Amino acid sequence: MKRVKLKNITNIDRFFQTVESCDGNVKLVGEGLELDLKSKLAQYFSLAKCFSGGEIGELELLIEKDEDMQKLLQFAIG
Repeated sequence: MKRVKLKNITNIDRFFQTVESCDGNVKLVGEGLELDLKSKLAQYFSLAKCFSGGEIGELELLIEKDEDMQKLLQFAIG
């Protein structure tokens, strides 16, 4: 799995749509936890934990497949 940090996520709906379109696992990591972001419960938890002022400041992700990494990097650069 590859690790990536995404910062200043302002289009949260599009972020989760991108995550859901991934074929492999996409996990939120940090503070001793690892959550599968394809799970709705994990999405709500991550929003509650990271959401501030209409955007997510920073997320650290573990991404299983290279093609999913490309999708998320495309999302990040707009």
